[in-house]
Amino acid sequence: MRLFHAVSAVALTLASPFLFTPAVAQTSAAQEAQDAAILAFFADYDAEQLAHSPTTKAQRGIRDGDYGKWGDFSDVEAVREHDADQAALKAMRARFAPAKLNAENQLSFRLFEKLIARRDAAFAFRKNEYVFDQMNGPHAQLPAFLINIHRIDTKTDAEAYISRLNGLGLVMDQLIAASKEQADAGKSPPKWVYPYILSDAQNVISGFPFTKIATEAPLYADFKGKVEKLSITQADKDALLALAADALLQKVKPAYVRLIAEMERQEKIAGTDDGIWRFKDGTAYYAERLSNYTTTAMTPDQIHQVGLDNVARIHGEMREIMTRTGFQGDLPAFFKFMREDKRFYAPNTPEGRALYLAETEKAKQWVTAKLPEWFGVLPQAPMVVKPVEAFREKSAGKAFYQSPAPDGSRPGTYYANLYDMNDMPLFEVEALFYHEGIPGHHLQRSIQTELKDVPAFRQFGGVTAYSEGWGLYSEKLAKDMGLYTDPYRDFGRLQLELHRAIRLVVDSGLHHKKWTREQAIRYVEDNSADAPGGIVKAIERYIVYPGQATAYLVGWLKISELRDRASAKMDDKFDVRAFHDVILKSGPVPLDVMEERVDSWIATHTR
Repeated sequence: MRLFHAVSAVALTLASPFLFTPAVAQTSAAQEAQDAAILAFFADYDAEQLAHSPTTKAQRGIRDGDYGKWGDFSDVEAVREHDADQAALKAMRARFAPAKLNAENQLSFRLFEKLIARRDAAFAFRKNEYVFDQMNGPHAQLPAFLINIHRIDTKTDAEAYISRLNGLGLVMDQLIAASKEQADAGKSPPKWVYPYILSDAQNVISGFPFTKIATEAPLYADFKGKVEKLSITQADKDALLALAADALLQKVKPAYVRLIAEMERQEKIAGTDDGIWRFKDGTAYYAERLSNYTTTAMTPDQIHQVGLDNVARIHGEMREIMTRTGFQGDLPAFFKFMREDKRFYAPNTPEGRALYLAETEKAKQWVTAKLPEWFGVLPQAPMVVKPVEAFREKSAGKAFYQSPAPDGSRPGTYYANLYDMNDMPLFEVEALFYHEGIPGHHLQRSIQTELKDVPAFRQFGGVTAYSEGWGLYSEKLAKDMGLYTDPYRDFGRLQLELHRAIRLVVDSGLHHKKWTREQAIRYVEDNSADAPGGIVKAIERYIVYPGQATAYLVGWLKISELRDRASAKMDDKFDVRAFHDVILKSGPVPLDVMEERVDSWIATHTR
């Protein structure tokens, strides 16, 4: 699209003998050549990355000769990736001058520099990141990949699935070795993490064909369900199922047995301190994590104070809602009421889970009808709502989103964790969906995936403060759109906002101020209406995922600040649809780049 506009401009110049100069034509032709060349450069970079990552190919819907492979999960591969990134950055700077590129490619040039800088800073601490934990462990992620990403539309696809089952042992051994090295260096997760890992691992190898019971193991059930839909003979289906069962018994089970043995060994030597301050390089590591996730230079103490300030602000807004409901008592009493009153919770039954999903679908319909009034560009990809799979629901987060495939073969998916309905209050159902679904992650990531004429690292990559900041912004945007007509559900919105402000306090408390897990849990109990089970899960998430949770509020504050600035400076020229387009049509960017883009847009429309 950009190239088309450039060609049109040249054609106009040539058509006017009074405007034509050879120098202008040559400059335009040279810029077109540079723009085409840098897009080819980024395409080559992406192709090289994909060649080493069969799983990334599958996530994008690419099915080729690598469809049955996993890739290399060793540290040797991590070093190769880092060296390749540095070489690509050096080559880009040597070959291209930003001033000779169009605006879109100038942005890509700058974003690539920032991306490689973040990766380079993280590389030094790569052995600090836990290999196995209850949030990101490959013991659950690899099966989830097969279930959610690996499509089976042909017999060849089914054979590729079996190939991945057979290859899982090597992958798991690489990861177990890395985890062992980490634990022996004193950088294992806290002791309480291990029961989660062991439980999830055991779930993967429970059921048929591992045991002679009617219940099927998750991977076997998934494979069987997909194969049964194929238009092949029953004999071929039976043969595929037999091969899958053999792979599960001969490769998958032994791999998980080895994993369980190593996790049991580590559990015995693991410590009870929670924060990464206990690492020798913990202070530097936490600073890098905060910088990576927030894309700011905020210190842990600054993060902590921003959290405290916003907790106080949100408490004030909650008191206003408490007054509207006619509740008699103080805010802690209102928290207790919201946390314990049965009207706010669906029963812990199949009917209760169905009710929660039905309420989510209602929220989806309400907000979808209003989108054209608030957005200039809308996503094409559909979105579905699903409960988290049973084998990982005990340890998984309360809700999350999976992006659609760019070829349309997989919709965007909003996952709600319905393991314990006492952790999923109905007063949060709307805000949670607006964050993870529409107008939050699904709208943003679908628009990003559907961007044209941008490099793949922009089309498929991420910046946490941008994406999660947008998700939190979307919760409040839904109120601007006239939703949350029930004051209790508006309280639920504020409760989730409070949840994100509290994160800044407890994350920095755990990893900088040496808080214990119990101290952090108590702070959340005293300052919010979070369900007890949800509080524990959240704190345990922050412990194994340092810094990440701070990005939500930091990103939301910046987007909100920029919208307020644009509205004030542009006055009646301000168009919220156009503002959202400025934010979304770049794809994820660091917050300083976002601010520059909005300021430029404001200046263009206030001259």
